[in-house]
Amino acid sequence: MSSSTPVKILYFAWLRERVGLEEEMVALPAELGSVGDLLDWLAQRGEGYAYALENKEVVRVALNQKVARHDAPIGDAREIALFPPMTGG
Repeated sequence: MSSSTPVKILYFAWLRERVGLEEEMVALPAELGSVGDLLDWLAQRGEGYAYALENKEVVRVALNQKVARHDAPIGDAREIALFPPMTGG
């Protein structure tokens, strides 16, 4: 992952409410390798992020609109979406 290319991060549902943003463009640090690394890094960006990601294991992530596990590499993703678990009805 190159730190010079911005990535769009989208936040949905209560993650959006806690972070206070629907989306943002972010230049990710080059050392972020996995989705889990990204969540850890985001949680350190401020109080709203820390609150949104206090229970990271329940946060679902999609890289370029494809659901990804927390151990998945970020690779060349240009869009990363964070959303809560889906519920059935």
